[in-house]
Amino acid sequence: MPLAILDAYPEPEEPDFRTDYEVEPTRISLQFPNKLRGLWKPKRFKVMYGGRGGAKSWSVAMALLVMGTTRPLRILCAREIQKSMRDSVHRLLSDQIAALNLGGFYNVLDNEIRGSNGTLILFAGLQSHTVDSIKSYEAVDIVWIEEAQGVSARSWEVLVPTIRAPGSEIWLTLNPDLATDPTWTRFIDGADDDTWLCEINWRDNPWFPEVLEKERLRHFQRDQDSYWNIWEGKPKRTVAGAIYAKEMERLYNDGRICRVSYDPRLPVHTVWDLGWSDFMAIMLVQKTPMDFRCIAYYQDSHRTIEDYITQLENEWNVVWGSDFLPHDAQHGDYKSGTTAQGIAEGMGRNVEVLPSFSIEAGIRIARSLFATAYIDEDECAPFLTCMSRYKRQIDTRTGQPGAPLHDEASHGADVWRYMGQAVPLMDNGTRVTNAKGLKRRRRT
Repeated sequence: MPLAILDAYPEPEEPDFRTDYEVEPTRISLQFPNKLRGLWKPKRFKVMYGGRGGAKSWSVAMALLVMGTTRPLRILCAREIQKSMRDSVHRLLSDQIAALNLGGFYNVLDNEIRGSNGTLILFAGLQSHTVDSIKSYEAVDIVWIEEAQGVSARSWEVLVPTIRAPGSEIWLTLNPDLATDPTWTRFIDGADDDTWLCEINWRDNPWFPEVLEKERLRHFQRDQDSYWNIWEGKPKRTVAGAIYAKEMERLYNDGRICRVSYDPRLPVHTVWDLGWSDFMAIMLVQKTPMDFRCIAYYQDSHRTIEDYITQLENEWNVVWGSDFLPHDAQHGDYKSGTTAQGIAEGMGRNVEVLPSFSIEAGIRIARSLFATAYIDEDECAPFLTCMSRYKRQIDTRTGQPGAPLHDEASHGADVWRYMGQAVPLMDNGTRVTNAKGLKRRRRT
């Protein structure tokens, strides 16, 4: 028979709360951390975040199983990458079904879980879906995304509009990684009235085991830098092994990643990393006698040099300085023979081509930039993500770091490397006037 939740809201001063439900002829009592009372209150987004030992996943699994007994629900359990069912929460749910003695209600199959009242629990990896393929989940009532810190911006754009059933909800459990991750910026920094946020950590779990408490204390003594992320759920500023980790930490601590105002008295220089299939990356820079200021950053792919320059001139009605291009700007296209330098100069730009340096030499030079840099936290947000994630390949046999990885983070970091050469060369006396005037129009 259907199960009924009898008592979901005891007095708030209790350290944990109890949910009772019954299956004839017995009644089973469940207990949850008090902070998770919001699971039973309607909200479009329910975001539970924090460090290790907070009982987030355990509690959500139990709550979904209980809710699935009260009425037929379609529940999707998802994560960014799921190569097999071993990557999913299938095992966690199966264990909870056994622990709650709900084996008579739920039928655990290899790829799904079915309730006797029609409740259906499905499993999927978001990365493998497109806007069209994910439409099969549009009737889902609740989505639970485990390890939501790893979900990409693309996956959120595909998933959220798809879950459209009346009263449908999207639940997130995550141990935060970077403060620039799409999940953190969208659902925590950008939380609205339709979002329930719950920060829950080890101290909020009444059943936090002694073995984990000992490990927590050992970790605190051993490595306090990683402790605050792993156990207290504080987002990191850089990934483990980031090439510019110490320099980025100092920028944040000094308050030099902030809102950076455009100065109409100074020209705007640009520094480029060229790309087509890979990202084209462009930094807009103003230089003063004391420092330099990164006021905006662009990155995109499969667009021409002409397209980027036209966009810059339409969006930024300023006095332009020089465009600093990497050495390959002098390499002609194999079809037409035209070069990036020639195209830019043909559009009236003042171009300087930087000499070729090795990547390692460029990194050494670029480290000197941090002492006098100011970076706009909003207009350069994708660049900050690149710098936070730029790291080296690790030899799987020796564990030793090798060359920097060539990935989505490397293009923004390459711009910074080129800036190490370009900033000392920036001459505010060399100007190209934009015919549309000097007033800057802020991007929206």
